[in-house]
Amino acid sequence: MAASELYTKCARVWIPDAEEVWKSAELIKDYKNGDASLQLMLEDGKSIEHTLDPKTKNLPYLRNPDILVGENDLTALSYLHEPAVLHNLKVRFVDSKLIYTYCGIVLVAINPYETLPIYGSDIINAYSGQNMGDMDPHIFAVAEEAYKQMARDERNQSIIVSGESGAGKTVSAKYAMRYFATVSGSASEANVEEKVLASNPIMEAIGNAKTTRNDNSSRFGKYIEIGFDNRYRIIGANMRTYLLEKSRVVFQADEERNYHIFYQLCASSHLPELKNLKLSSANDFLYTRQGRSPVIVGVDDTKELCTTRNAFTLLGINESYQMGLFQVLAAILHLGNVEIKDRDSDSSVIPPNNCHLMAFCELVGVTYQDMSQWLCHRKLKTATETYVKTLPRLQATNARDALSKHIYAKLFNWIVEHVNKALITNVKQHSFIGVLDIYGFETFEINSFEQFCINYANEKLQQQFNMHVFKLEQEEYMKEQIPWTLIDFYDNQPCINLIEAKMGILDLLDEECKMPKGSDDSWAQKLYNTHLKTCSLFEKPRMSNRAFIIQHFADKVEYQCEGFLAKNKDTVNEEQINVLKASKFNLLVELFHDEEKATSPTGQVPGTGGRTRLSIKPDKSREKSSKEHKKTVGCQFRNSLQMLMETLNATTPHYVRCIKPNDFKMAFTFDPKRAVQQLRACGVLETIRISAAGFPSRWTYQEFFSRYRVLMKQKDVLPDKKLTCRNVLEKLVQDQDKYQFGKTKIFFRAGQVAYLEKLRADKLRAACIRIQKTIRCWLARKKYLRKRSAAITIQRFTRGYQARCLVKFMRRTQAATIIQKYRRMYVEKKRYRQKQAAALAMQTILRAYIARQKYQSLLREHKVVIIQKRVRGWLARCWYKRCLIAIVYLQCCIRRMRARRELKKLKIEARSVEHFKKLNKGMENKIMQLQRRIDEQTRENKSVNEKLVGLESSYTVESERLRGELNKLRGVEEQAKNKTNQVTSLLEELEKLKKELSVTQQEKKTIEDWAHNYRDEMEKMVSELKEQNGTLKKDKDDLNRLIQEQSQQMTEKMARAIVQETQQLETDLNEERSRYQNLLTEHLRLEEKYDDLKEAMASSNVSKPGHRRTDSTHSSNESEYTYNSEYAELEEGSRAAEDVTRGIDTSLTLKLQKRLTELEQEKQSLRNELENKEEQFQRARARDDAEFKKARGAELEYESLKRQELESENKKLKHNLVEMRQSLLGNAAASSGAPGSPAYKVLLEQLNSACEELDVRKEEVLILRSQLVSQKEAMHHKETMTEPSVYAEDVSKLKDADELKQACIGLKDTNRLLEHQLQTQRRTYDSEVEALRGELQNVKEENNRQQQLLAQNLQLPPEARIEASLQHEITRLTNENLDLMEQLEKQDRTIRKLKKQLKVYSKRIGEMGAGQTEGQTSPGQMVDEPIHPVNIPRREKDFQGMLEYKKEDELKLVKNLILELKPRGVAVNLIPGLPAYILFMCLRHADYVNDDQKVRTLLTSTINSIKKILKKRGDDFETVSFWLANTCRFLHCLKQYSGDEAFMKHNTSRQNEHCLSNFDLAEYRQVISDLAIQIYQQLIKCMENILQPMIVSGMLEHETIQGVSGVKPTGLRKRTSSIADEGTYTLDSILRQLSAFHSTMCQHGTDPELIKQVVKQQFYIIGAVTLNNLLLRKDMCSWSKGMQIRYNVSQLEEWLRDKGLMVCGAKETLEPLIQAAQLLQVKKKTDEDAEAICSMCQALTTAQIVKVLNLYTPVNEFEERVSVAFIRTIQTRLRDRCESPQLLMDTKMIYPVTFPFSPSSLALETIQIPSSLNLAFLTRV
Repeated sequence: MAASELYTKCARVWIPDAEEVWKSAELIKDYKNGDASLQLMLEDGKSIEHTLDPKTKNLPYLRNPDILVGENDLTALSYLHEPAVLHNLKVRFVDSKLIYTYCGIVLVAINPYETLPIYGSDIINAYSGQNMGDMDPHIFAVAEEAYKQMARDERNQSIIVSGESGAGKTVSAKYAMRYFATVSGSASEANVEEKVLASNPIMEAIGNAKTTRNDNSSRFGKYIEIGFDNRYRIIGANMRTYLLEKSRVVFQADEERNYHIFYQLCASSHLPELKNLKLSSANDFLYTRQGRSPVIVGVDDTKELCTTRNAFTLLGINESYQMGLFQVLAAILHLGNVEIKDRDSDSSVIPPNNCHLMAFCELVGVTYQDMSQWLCHRKLKTATETYVKTLPRLQATNARDALSKHIYAKLFNWIVEHVNKALITNVKQHSFIGVLDIYGFETFEINSFEQFCINYANEKLQQQFNMHVFKLEQEEYMKEQIPWTLIDFYDNQPCINLIEAKMGILDLLDEECKMPKGSDDSWAQKLYNTHLKTCSLFEKPRMSNRAFIIQHFADKVEYQCEGFLAKNKDTVNEEQINVLKASKFNLLVELFHDEEKATSPTGQVPGTGGRTRLSIKPDKSREKSSKEHKKTVGCQFRNSLQMLMETLNATTPHYVRCIKPNDFKMAFTFDPKRAVQQLRACGVLETIRISAAGFPSRWTYQEFFSRYRVLMKQKDVLPDKKLTCRNVLEKLVQDQDKYQFGKTKIFFRAGQVAYLEKLRADKLRAACIRIQKTIRCWLARKKYLRKRSAAITIQRFTRGYQARCLVKFMRRTQAATIIQKYRRMYVEKKRYRQKQAAALAMQTILRAYIARQKYQSLLREHKVVIIQKRVRGWLARCWYKRCLIAIVYLQCCIRRMRARRELKKLKIEARSVEHFKKLNKGMENKIMQLQRRIDEQTRENKSVNEKLVGLESSYTVESERLRGELNKLRGVEEQAKNKTNQVTSLLEELEKLKKELSVTQQEKKTIEDWAHNYRDEMEKMVSELKEQNGTLKKDKDDLNRLIQEQSQQMTEKMARAIVQETQQLETDLNEERSRYQNLLTEHLRLEEKYDDLKEAMASSNVSKPGHRRTDSTHSSNESEYTYNSEYAELEEGSRAAEDVTRGIDTSLTLKLQKRLTELEQEKQSLRNELENKEEQFQRARARDDAEFKKARGAELEYESLKRQELESENKKLKHNLVEMRQSLLGNAAASSGAPGSPAYKVLLEQLNSACEELDVRKEEVLILRSQLVSQKEAMHHKETMTEPSVYAEDVSKLKDADELKQACIGLKDTNRLLEHQLQTQRRTYDSEVEALRGELQNVKEENNRQQQLLAQNLQLPPEARIEASLQHEITRLTNENLDLMEQLEKQDRTIRKLKKQLKVYSKRIGEMGAGQTEGQTSPGQMVDEPIHPVNIPRREKDFQGMLEYKKEDELKLVKNLILELKPRGVAVNLIPGLPAYILFMCLRHADYVNDDQKVRTLLTSTINSIKKILKKRGDDFETVSFWLANTCRFLHCLKQYSGDEAFMKHNTSRQNEHCLSNFDLAEYRQVISDLAIQIYQQLIKCMENILQPMIVSGMLEHETIQGVSGVKPTGLRKRTSSIADEGTYTLDSILRQLSAFHSTMCQHGTDPELIKQVVKQQFYIIGAVTLNNLLLRKDMCSWSKGMQIRYNVSQLEEWLRDKGLMVCGAKETLEPLIQAAQLLQVKKKTDEDAEAICSMCQALTTAQIVKVLNLYTPVNEFEERVSVAFIRTIQTRLRDRCESPQLLMDTKMIYPVTFPFSPSSLALETIQIPSSLNLAFLTRV
């Protein structure tokens, strides 16, 4: 397709970046052909212009769709290039916390620098048996693939683990070996797998060290071959080592350490056994302090040394050799501290008595003089003479360090040699898997000889890797019949030739080492002259003449020539070696002698079988010791590397590339620069390039059809899917070169899957838009119609409602108006009346007041008027008299004057007439006016007169009153005069009183002041007292509340404690059951292994005459109970077998027998502990009513005992019994148990019934006597009679005299017995009275003591009082508990004593009854003689439910009933549990005849036969289920008919008669219970084997709901599967299988409770396996898969509901799976979602929740990934959970099984034996 189709707007690309290597960007403009640049926008929103290279015009890399990001396989990416690989690794590592990723055939492992819970045994079990492509990438998947290919192809395998220091190579190799050791096991009991794993801590201690990049860096390479036999079990191992870094022994850079073993010894120097090493702190030695980092954080060197020593011991290196090794190591440390000083410029000297040199010599057993001599001198040999030359200090120091390195290298090789000897086995090796832990490509600032060798080895490995990848690609294309075109890939053969070819670097180096005056500079010049112009891969630095550059496959590396020759020669002073060889220390001598002469610390001789170990060391036997160091290190390394490559080429390789994410050891931190460097160096990108050059994306036709069905039209779909895919693909992709059609797959070029995904997404997006349009239209119209209908309805109802409201309003308004009218009228009327009444009241009061005021006023006015009148009268009279005199005088004067004037006028008028006329006219008017005035005055006078008369009358009355008052006043005046006299005296007294008053006032004031002060003080005191009182009340309330709270808390605490203790007891009980059942499983496994060994021994040797093989009946319970004879025979058989097979390892058999004995003892102790736990648990639950029940039981047992003793009496006791009743009634007052008491009533009733029974017996005896006499002759002639004399004696005993005599004796005995009983009752009563008196006295004393304590407590402060009361209560409860325990023990002893007595008496009575029965039934055996029928009162005897067989028929019984019985054949039509009933009926007869040997042999044969049939057909579910049901039924029969009251209460009276009478088989019940447990575990294992292949396919992979989950475009490269496709299982397959299991168990009569436990275990297995696979498969964690799982779980629940098993607890076992499915479907964005997830997922652990969220993968682009922040939020919220860090569920866990007692209602006498069982030799009894 054209670039313009891909580089469109919104397309995402990768552009180079200096910091992040590659940066993502998005096109903001379409690209057109010819454009010189691209317009891009970075993720941070910044817009840039990316200029294209004008020459190449190469466009930037396209980015894969988000749906492909995070894939398990890098080759599954559509666009295969460096940025896509880097981004995919980063997303998986940082976001999803996944450290493993596939890259084709390579597993890329990134070091997380954090301990992850993904390497446990549960993970190993989950990956075991799985195909490599089915599970998430893991080191276990690679190991499993190697193991399966070894078994399938019978070809040796290799796992090549490489990477730079700190990348995790050692850990990966260690986990691979752990996987092999776990899944394969070992072929013998030598624990080879443990030894293989034990080699790791040893090699880490001596070969690993801390570097700046890694705390546990391997400083050597190793290749471990793990050998397997023909059954692919580990039989041994062999280790090869490469290029140990010896220089680290004497020098370490900053922040680095020497090898771990030195620091472990220094840290453990305080141990007594290490005192003689004279070690101290690591800082005290030169060889351990140079790095200045002696401690690794989080590592305890002392514990690590213990681990190392344990590993040594496990590998057979004994304690003495270990101490020898430690001596050598300590000597090396002391040698490093030897100080060499200058004597002069050419010589040096060691100061005398150097403590460290003395310690070195003492430890290695050499002389001080010799060692000090040759440390500072060397010997030079010429042809004629030998010279001793002094060494300068620097050369002497170098010689000392060289000696230290040489000793350590020898020690290292010695340890490797003896580890290999310990791992060698004498079993022939069939195949092996090699694990190569080799150093990765290294480049530092200064690169020397070590880096040169390491990079040389990586060049060889890279070449092998490239060829293998190329070969696999070619095979894949040829397999699919696709045209193969050569792909250009990097071939590093020229670089390898530069190093190892003739005249190569190594050859020139060896040649220079042979030159007498060879030096690094001359060697460098030879390199320049030889290769500088001839080889393009070899370069010379510009600024140096002592270095060279090699272009390796990963990068250019500059090597410094300095030190190459010295390191290649690896020379050591020969005289120093000779001194060490002369040592008295044997181990040191071994280090420097030939390999053949070294003794093995394990005492073993290498076997002839197995694979011969290839030695990497030079052959020392060909040269003398003086020439053993002449072979150069480079030559040795080249030879060993060549051998390694030959081994790898002969095996199928598997590659693990370890990546170091950063240089700072930070957890889950990804540095892109460092990662790209390592990806380029380790060949991962080369694999990608090779894959991308061809057809990297590969789909099967079915996967392509399922994924891209949406791109097809209906007419394009044909029945042939292959043809359909071909037609569709030709239409979609026009370029035929972009894809190829294979036989089973379609191959795509890089980028084509992304293009198809784009087409699919566009088609889905268009379909979604159309669906959305249609649905939105439909929803909108539906919403509109719904709204319209709703609006009309609302309008109708609203209008009606409004009308009703209006009418209602009008009615209410009218009613309100009327109500208001009347209300207002009423209110106004009331108000008016109130106002009227108030006005009247006010008027009345006011008027009365006014009247009174007016009256007072009138009265005052009247009085005033009278006074005025009198005063005015007096004044008027006085004035009148004066005025009268004046007036008279004035009148006289005036009248005189007037008269004179009048006279004068008259004189004048007289003289005038008119004057008289005018005067008369005025006088007439005046007269008329005066007349009217007179009339008015007359009327006024009349009224005044009337008033005056009234006033006179009132005045008279008032005057009379005033006179009276005046008289009173006069009397008062007289009294006043008298009082005046008294006043004077009173005044005097008053003066005195005033004086006294003043004194009193002063005193009062003083008293008042004192009273005031006193009152203030009292008030203050009262307030303080009130406050104290309030405080005390508050304290009291607080204390009371506290006491109540404490009591409540104590009650709750006790309740919780009881509940917790109960739960803990139940948990402990379940754990003990689980441990016990696991031990039974282990015991069964050992039994099977023992039987296999015996069979192997028998098959490998010809049996001698007379030799008899003993069956393996080493059941622990059988050995404990009644199997002594069998065990003795077994031991004899074992000794005989040992004699026959003396060539076989006898120690193995002894170990097995010892292990069996230990397991038996442990099993017995666990059983006892289990019984104790159960007994404690039952006691805890029945403690309240135990005492009453026990006392009542003892009383009933006592009465039953007495009743049985009295049943032997005859009818003559009646008269004496009547007298005894009277005596008992007469003595009622003297006995505590009165005759009316229940005990005596029961006793008397029993005696009466015994009398009646004896009457019947007497009649029967008489009748039988006549019958016996009449048949006496026949009895003598009958041969079948076994004991005629007995019956004759019985007949003679029945005579009357004997009977009477016997009755008399019985009567006397009875009298004595009853008298004894009365005396016993009386003594009991007296003792009880005394006991009650004593208890009463104790109660009184206790009461007094309690009162004293109470008085003492009341005097204490509140806190002490509470504490004392609590202490007292605790003491009291403790005493009560002790008393109750003591009483309980007494009752237990009493019950045991009574039970023993009861058994004795029962046995006696049974013997007596058996004798009578024999006497009664023996005549019935004469069936041949004619017998006249005799009527007997007793009913005729019927079948007793027993089966009799002869002892020689026991084998036939077991064979027909157990060994040859087929559940699918005859057993289908049988009564459920019929074999168990038949066996028990045979056992009943053996018990009936009291034959203990028969009981023992029958039970032993039954148990062994069941074990044998289970071993033979243990894989058949029907057989195991059948015998589980029958074993449980047999166990229930033993309990039901054991005679124990706990089991008899469910029986009928007839069933109780069938109880066992002679033997207590409680111990055998335990044996059979253990057998049932073993059968149950075998049943679970059988079901698990059947269900295991179905679970993942049916629950996860199969699409129960079609079309919900589509196939994700993984394009996963299908790996070579080790197992052929066995078909697809569905959920219906699981349900059908479950139904088959259930119907089979029901058909076999399995107990319903046991079926529930089986179903619960089945569902646990289904849920655990499904969840584990979900947690390990990224492709299964999607929304659609969650829906599928929930649907499948609902179908399982429906199955439970149909079978009525919802309450069995099976549904709860699926809860983790249900919650995981819900977690896949819920929303995962906000904090509310996180809270909902935390509350929902209670059955999942935090690790499981986080794992599911990390693995959640969208199947379509419309889904979203879970953000890292959301996962962090979940982790924060779940941080406080206390739970196990385990990730996977334990699929091997089996719930402890219990067998609840289930009595059978089937009567034994009704059981019929079918003829098909061939048991005709059994006789019904």
